[in-house]
Amino acid sequence: MAKQLPRQIEGLKQKILFVGTLVEEAIAKAISALINRDRNLANTVIEEDAEIDRMEVDVEEEVLKILALYQPVAADLRFVVAVLKINNDLERMGDLAKNIAKRVMFLSNCERFDLPVDFRGMATRAQSMVKESLDALVNSDPVLARKVRDSDDEVDALRRIIEKQIEEQIAAHPDRTECMMRLGSVSRHLERLADMATNIAEDVIYMVEGEIVRHHRTTEPM
Repeated sequence: MAKQLPRQIEGLKQKILFVGTLVEEAIAKAISALINRDRNLANTVIEEDAEIDRMEVDVEEEVLKILALYQPVAADLRFVVAVLKINNDLERMGDLAKNIAKRVMFLSNCERFDLPVDFRGMATRAQSMVKESLDALVNSDPVLARKVRDSDDEVDALRRIIEKQIEEQIAAHPDRTECMMRLGSVSRHLERLADMATNIAEDVIYMVEGEIVRHHRTTEPM
């Protein structure tokens, strides 16, 4: 039985990485749909979320099976526990991508206007954090995980800039208030994506080093 554990661990690793790939793709499509006002692509993100939900359940069931049958200890146990938490964060990331896509569906009904705020910088940083957190998981890399963790304040600062720009646009164009409010919610979803990537990075640090670093930031936000 013990000889089968490494095989089960490797299978679990491949499953969680597949979920991560699905989530990365959903986020990229949602951002592209936002920037290009692509209603069809947004609808694709919404429809494909069901696959992420299905895989989240599949990974959780696999984790519970490993815990029940193999009773892993030490590093193997930390990995399995980390995957259980990361799996939940990835599912929530999928929901955030779907929520952004839903905002795109609403914005497609608004009068056509250029995006008054540049989401690209914030979206690119959030996407990079997601990718780097998953790379840290694949490579069991706590250094990269800490880099992700330290990037969260940058995304928070970008959100504050975007919120100010949206407030200015609402003051200048009151007729666009509802549409601008939906754009504001997109910035909050992007911030939450960065938060989820930070959670994954912290789980990687725990997995590799056995150190719980949540709520112990190296820098304080402004």
